Amino acid sequence: MKRGVKPSKQPSGSIRIISGRWRGTKLPVANVAGLRPTTDRNKETLFNWLMPYVADANCLDVFAGSGGLGFEALSRYAKSVLFIELDKGAVLNLQQNLQKLKVHTEQASILQGNAMQLLGGLNKQFDLIFLDPPFHQGLLPPIIQLIDELNLLAEGGVIYLESESQATNYIVPTHWQLLKERQSSQLCSRVYIA
Repeated sequence: MKRGVKPSKQPSGSIRIISGRWRGTKLPVANVAGLRPTTDRNKETLFNWLMPYVADANCLDVFAGSGGLGFEALSRYAKSVLFIELDKGAVLNLQQNLQKLKVHTEQASILQGNAMQLLGGLNKQFDLIFLDPPFHQGLLPPIIQLIDELNLLAEGGVIYLESESQATNYIVPTHWQLLKERQSSQLCSRVYIA
């Protein structure tokens, strides 16, 4: 007689760091509803676009989730990454993966909570910002507006916006210039420079 399998709160998959000092390293991903780590293919395209901007950059990963974008930036010698994530399980997973990679606290930190509330408490500018919010929640337009109002993107800094293809009618500040864009039937990826 076979025994039943209990549901697990253990990691349900993994992400892979594509390049840099931790190239090929696989990191476990928390089993969190709605979490959709960036695929290797999309991540590779994105970081090819960002190559001139990552080294020594202060980065902000606003809807961190698995942390795939922030970890990739750290692997490629970003100066620091601040991860913001609402889900406690995902935050615990981020902490464990930072420990696994032996990342120093001055290189990476995590804020747990609502991004709209936490951004107002930041008092520094960032060279590279990742905005990859949960889909179908209308989060991109208010976050873009808040980042602009708070002047969080440094002059000459770049920002990555990812959305479902049906939600691309958001407005960006006039001083942001589109650098790169890729659109599929499901996903739209854009990089702007301030």
